[in-house]
Formats: sequence, structure tokens, C-alpha cells
Amino acid sequence: MLLKQYRTYFIQKLTPLYDAMEAESFFHIALEELKGWRRVDLALNPDAELSSSEIEKWNEVLHQLETQKPIQYIFGKAHFYGLEFEVSSNTLIPRPETEELVGWIIKENEFKGSIKALDIGTGSGCIAISLAKNLADAKVSAIDVSAEALAVAKRNSDTNKVGVTFILQDILAADALPQQYDVIVSNPPYVRELEKAEIKQNVLDYEPHLALFVADTDPLLFYRKIALLAKGNLKPNGKLYFEINQYLGPETVAMLEEMSFKNVVLKQDIYGNDRMVACGV
Repeated sequence: MLLKQYRTYFIQKLTPLYDAMEAESFFHIALEELKGWRRVDLALNPDAELSSSEIEKWNEVLHQLETQKPIQYIFGKAHFYGLEFEVSSNTLIPRPETEELVGWIIKENEFKGSIKALDIGTGSGCIAISLAKNLADAKVSAIDVSAEALAVAKRNSDTNKVGVTFILQDILAADALPQQYDVIVSNPPYVRELEKAEIKQNVLDYEPHLALFVADTDPLLFYRKIALLAKGNLKPNGKLYFEINQYLGPETVAMLEEMSFKNVVLKQDIYGNDRMVACGV
């Protein structure tokens, strides 16, 4: 079978589940992973054929996509802030909105020299590693409750050639943080159980619920605990940054102001949703 014919078949099989643009993007991701080709390579080789063994590999990817398994988990990698990260069922897939949070932190801290930063709930390590890669001389640490996630994060730090100190810790059980920091950042669990109906099936079925969901009765549980710890562990002029639930922006701001944080700023993401908060001590 010609590769261009398989492309048509691949996209047709997926369009009942995904829109045509997304299905085509999956094809090109698979093309690069399975054959090492970019779009232009297919255009330059219109008569390229797939062997029977290659078709088997493509069909396996197609089958997994039909079960709505995220393509990042199929190939075990995702891209974030210009870097490549290993991901697994123990880590969330990095989101573009989180890139915006990282960009905000870098913009505000890139000329401050040797800062100390802590990422709480690091998962794949995407926030911590991106900060270490882009903030010169920064000393970055990262905490997670999952040993499996930290193992992935450690491999990602090695792959991206940055030094990050990883700490296994249940932040809800912590009485204090390891040291004083200039920056504390967290993208903690914030999706309420009542919002599950809005979550795509591929997220519900494959991404770790431990990193996603929080009880409806106390949706700011992690924010309150982390803010409390930050009060005692942020340096003078230090800042706390959160990615937040888009439906709880005012509530998150009010909580931080009630805890006497200063200059609380609520920021929207590229989709116009309340998504980030920053504040100082």
C-alpha cells in the first residue's frame, strides 16, 4: 500500500472520533515517530510504499487512537516550552496553558540572577525543567507525591541536561518546605468531581486522576495548603504562582488576599479563561 493511500485510510478511520484537522495531526506525529519523516518528506516521496511490517505498526497506533488513548502516551513523549518530555500513565500530559504560566515566571525572573525555585506537584517535571533550562543559574527543586512520576521527571531532567533536585513528599502532609525560595509554583489537582462531565474521555480513561481531581467539598485544598507553606518559605520579594481552575478564579484570589498575600494578580490564558494567579508575601 502506498503511504499516501494509508494516510487517507488513517484519517477516515479517526474522523468519527476526532475532527479532520486533529486526525491529520495524529498522522503526521506518527509519520515522524514511525518513519522519521516530516510533511515535506511525504510530499517529496509521493509513491513511497509501506511494507507489511510497517502497516502492522501503523495499525497498532491507529487501534490505540480509536480507543482514545492520547498519542503522547502511545509514543511516550510530549513537547513543552520547546523541550521534549517523556510522559507515562503516572504523569499528566503537559498543556499549552501551563506553558503560559512558565512563560510568565520566566519573564518576571529572567534577570534576577541565581534564584531558588520550587515546583510543587511536578509530574513529568515540565515546569521545573523548563525553568531550569531558561533561568540562568537558577537552583530548581521539585516535589511530587508519586515516586513513579519522579522517576519520569528525573529522566527528563537528564535528557534535557539540567540539574533539578527531586523530593518525594505528600505536600498535604508537609509541615514546612525544605528551604527558602524566590519562586514557588504549583499546578495542583483542581478539577472538581462535578466537572468530570466536561472532561474528554481520553483524559478520564488514561491520565492519572491523582493529579487531576479534587473533592467538590474543598476544591481549594491544595492551594490553601501550598499558600500556607509559602508564607513561611518565600523570601522577601518572593512570589507564589499557581495554575488554577478556570471557574474558581475569584475564589482563589479571595483566599490569597485573606491570607495577606500582596499584589494578587489573576491572569487569563489564550482561550480567555481565568488560568493563572501570582502574588507576593
